[in-house]
Amino acid sequence: MNIITPPKKELMNRSLSTITINIGKSKINESVLEEIKRQLKEYEVVKLRFSKGISGEKQNYITEIIEKSNSKLIDFRGNVAVIFKKKR
Repeated sequence: MNIITPPKKELMNRSLSTITINIGKSKINESVLEEIKRQLKEYEVVKLRFSKGISGEKQNYITEIIEKSNSKLIDFRGNVAVIFKKKR
């Protein structure tokens, strides 16, 4: 099944008004993943903000989040990532 992704500019504009999930020392656990999935289901676009203390591991966390939430990475700058999952 081919999922059509809206243009990146549209998604980035939508990310400005989305709720940000902060990921820190507690890292990625089941409750964080469930909250990400819930917000993706409701808003389609979620902004993830990583604390500076885990900056060396953030790429691994982003990969894990994308795989477990079945979403797409739209943008990744500094300590902020924006992910997208089409509503069904």
